[in-house]
Amino acid sequence: MDEPPTQGSPSASAARTARQSGQRVFAVALVVLAAIVAALWLDTRGRIGATQDELAKRLHDIEIESRDARSLGRQAQEGLRDAQARIGALEARLAESQNQQVALEALYQELARNRDEWQLAEIEQVLAIAQQQLQLSGNVRAALLALQLAESRLSRADRPQFLPVRRALARDIERLKSLPVLDVPGLSLTIDRVVASVDALPLAFEERMERPAAAKGTKALPPEEGFFARLGGEVWKELRQLIVVRKVESPEPPLLPPQQAWFLRENLKLRLLNARLALLTRDEAGYREDLRVAQGWIQRYFDARAKASQSVLAQLKQLSSASISFEPPSITDSLEAVRGFKSRRERSS
Repeated sequence: MDEPPTQGSPSASAARTARQSGQRVFAVALVVLAAIVAALWLDTRGRIGATQDELAKRLHDIEIESRDARSLGRQAQEGLRDAQARIGALEARLAESQNQQVALEALYQELARNRDEWQLAEIEQVLAIAQQQLQLSGNVRAALLALQLAESRLSRADRPQFLPVRRALARDIERLKSLPVLDVPGLSLTIDRVVASVDALPLAFEERMERPAAAKGTKALPPEEGFFARLGGEVWKELRQLIVVRKVESPEPPLLPPQQAWFLRENLKLRLLNARLALLTRDEAGYREDLRVAQGWIQRYFDARAKASQSVLAQLKQLSSASISFEPPSITDSLEAVRGFKSRRERSS
């Protein structure tokens, strides 16, 4: 085995030198490493500080933004609550308006139903009156006007459910228009004119009494005759008036006192008024009989040669030539249509 080198030997000094140089290199390396670490630490510290500052700045900005966001969030929540409150109020108003609309629609339907019922009741009443006019007096014109009025009201309503009633009304209107027209108002007015002229008709016995008075004035004795002559003439004249011989070609008109003459005129008026009533009721037999009796009374008790008497007789003859008898029509189709429509509505409601 080798012996260790001694202290004074060259190998020991070389080893010592190598060891010292190695220590110096290691020390230098440690210094360099420390410097590098210090530089890295400083750089890292600077970066960390910058990062911290940036982070702090960003955190500050985030805090500000967060505070703004919270403020905006609170505002949004308040706005949302206001919007929800308004929406709730709008929904309540909408519900209330819908309820009101439903109530108004129900009220409108009720009013429309009542209006239709009132209109149908009024039309039924008008048609019933027209039917009575036809049955009692045969007044076709009044019935026709009533039917046209009912049809006009239904046409203004413009409801499809009224079409069957309107068709029935149209059929009855055409039926009444096809009837022969009788001028009842004109005939009635003519009778009224005759009644008004009765008081002006001269009586026949008034004309008869005027003729002896005229003869009496033509036979006056001259005043220059003597007393006995005048006396004889007066006696002879009285005797001639006691016995009168006359050729009678026609019946002598009766002599009526003033009171009976007044009754005669009133009875003649009553006959003419009865004729007018018979005209309104379409009683042709009574109408012609009253006119015939009125003509006979005028020819017997009144002066038929007078102009007023001749005018009245001509009017009575014209009245007698008119035919007033006819089969009274009926409007039961329209009445049944209206009543049937009303009954169906009542059953459906």
